[in-house]
Amino acid sequence: MYLDYSADTPPDKRVISVYTETAKNAFANPNSIHSEGKKAKTAVDDSLVKISSLLGVSPDELIFTSGASEANNLAIKGIAYSRRRKGKHIVSTFLEHSSVGGALTYLQEQGWEIDLVNILPNGKVDTEHLKSLMRDDTVLCAVCAVDSELGTVQPISEIAEIVKRYPNCVLHVDATQAIGKTKLVLTGVHTASFAPHKFYGLKGFGVLYKSKNIVLEPLIHGGASTTIYRSGTPDAPAAAACAAAFGYAIDEYDERIARVKKLNRKLREHFSENDRILINSPEDGVPHILNISVKGIKGEDIRHLLDEQGVCVSVKSACSVANTPSRSVMALFHDRKRALSSWRISLSHLTTDEELERFLEILESIIL
Repeated sequence: MYLDYSADTPPDKRVISVYTETAKNAFANPNSIHSEGKKAKTAVDDSLVKISSLLGVSPDELIFTSGASEANNLAIKGIAYSRRRKGKHIVSTFLEHSSVGGALTYLQEQGWEIDLVNILPNGKVDTEHLKSLMRDDTVLCAVCAVDSELGTVQPISEIAEIVKRYPNCVLHVDATQAIGKTKLVLTGVHTASFAPHKFYGLKGFGVLYKSKNIVLEPLIHGGASTTIYRSGTPDAPAAAACAAAFGYAIDEYDERIARVKKLNRKLREHFSENDRILINSPEDGVPHILNISVKGIKGEDIRHLLDEQGVCVSVKSACSVANTPSRSVMALFHDRKRALSSWRISLSHLTTDEELERFLEILESIIL
């Protein structure tokens, strides 16, 4: 039983079909100027147009990468290095994915100053504290649109308004957990990252949105591409598959979200009847993510016991370090025991009522 959809999603059969057909019919190098190369370039260009139209941006504002981790690193390091003469101060949060946190740690070791914004009791960024941290030499503010552990939806528009007052600062948004889970608005956002394997697409591909006026220092040099900011032969089948998955996520959003909300509500009602279970995820978070703590039992122990019964859940993000407390739960509740006992259930429109019933039966047998 799979309840770890925020770590990864099964590829939609329609997406696999798009990938397979494109791989057959547009297999050549898109940089080649012969007829087969032009077919592949058309596939890449069509994908750029479709994805950009769904985001409400221009095709030349998109950069294809190997995944969201690379996209985050390109944005964060690329912005920091290109703006290092304007300042070396960066603001972020305790809630970020390891690909953001790791990039920031790297920059800190290289001499950048990193400040982390406080988190309010509702799981959202403390915008008043953010205002107090911002400086004239702040060159980057990095915030996730949706926290991967708690499902909190951050006030990106409000954060963008704050950042706008500082002309040297760029706002980067990790939108990896947002696509298909909430409405994403990029107004005031300078860069944003995501990957299709989080919304029923394929692994090994990612997208970085970069507004036209932003300059990045590339991580990868040499080799023709769709952009000067990321070298490498464009993957036409993967691009087409990403565009397809994104299209389905948008087109079927209302139906999918209604289904997941119903499942989330069922779990919340059940857990609220058990004094040993603490719900960590906020009520107004995305319904796909439900983080809970069971008093007296480490989250890693529950994950292991559930796995033995064929139930797949996560303790923190799939990319986090094992046997450490959840940073998100710690930031929210300041309770190490609660953070160590926390774990994440992540739902999908594919989750059935029967699966949820069986999951609750198994969980009850474990924690009794």
